[in-house]
Amino acid sequence: MLEDRIVYRDGEFIGWNESTVHIMSHSFARGSSIFEVLGFHNTDRGPCVYRLDEHVDRFIRSSKLLEMKLDLTKDEIMAAVLETVKKNGLDHGQIKMMGYYPQVAFEILPPEGSLSLSVFVMSPEEDLGGNNYPLKEGTTASISSWRKLDPQTVPPEAKVAANYINGMMARIEARKRGFDMAIMLDTQGFIAEGGTESIFFVKDGALLTPSLGTILRSITRKSLPKVAESLGIETVEARFRPELIYEAEEAFFAGTSFKILPVRKIEDRVFENVPGEVSKKLLDQMAEITSGRDKRFSDWLFPLK
Repeated sequence: MLEDRIVYRDGEFIGWNESTVHIMSHSFARGSSIFEVLGFHNTDRGPCVYRLDEHVDRFIRSSKLLEMKLDLTKDEIMAAVLETVKKNGLDHGQIKMMGYYPQVAFEILPPEGSLSLSVFVMSPEEDLGGNNYPLKEGTTASISSWRKLDPQTVPPEAKVAANYINGMMARIEARKRGFDMAIMLDTQGFIAEGGTESIFFVKDGALLTPSLGTILRSITRKSLPKVAESLGIETVEARFRPELIYEAEEAFFAGTSFKILPVRKIEDRVFENVPGEVSKKLLDQMAEITSGRDKRFSDWLFPLK
């Protein structure tokens, strides 16, 4: 149960129910919190956090993009994450780390000083009702009428809470239309990503994904081209028009919680044999990597110390 989880907060370990801030805190009232969601997996070396260094690098980058101050170094943040996982005694699950301003503030400008840091560890089965992702049958998606945040408005690659109203609106619209997920276009009409997920397509045996610039620098998105290369699969990053949906043989979302989520239908386009051949290879290979069985990617896994 969540009430039994141990939380890291600013150098101390506290109970789940103690990890609170005032409703009028700047990060609650203004959305000025940055965060990362990570996975940790059961391996022959014990629980290992997947690509911890990359997630912490992105966390630090988010703080810099938003001119937020972090007191902790990269190594100190990584150590805090590993120790929080260790104290919770789980062999697999999810981690959420948050940088936030806990001070009560009425101004639009954030308070002076550094961000607070909290790390939460959760079991999907025990705490979150399970991971109910349709990995075998695939999910459905619509093309959202909401456009992805333009990089000239706010930095879309910053993983900041306020940005996620964009994806939330897209997902709400998708559900109202009878779909599970949303695919968002950028303001120029090119495919960007899902509401909170990266998007990949397969065409003529090659893996296609939108290029950076208007999307989040997803860690899973960064990983998959290297996994594909290990399988002899080419990856192409470019700007793609929505017509690709009708030209591709396969499609899938990518993200921390599920790694790869095949898509069986986008709008009126139905994909056959879900998951497709390439998607299935990548799914199986990611399972080998996160379990520690594929030693070529052992540096992607960070064991508890």
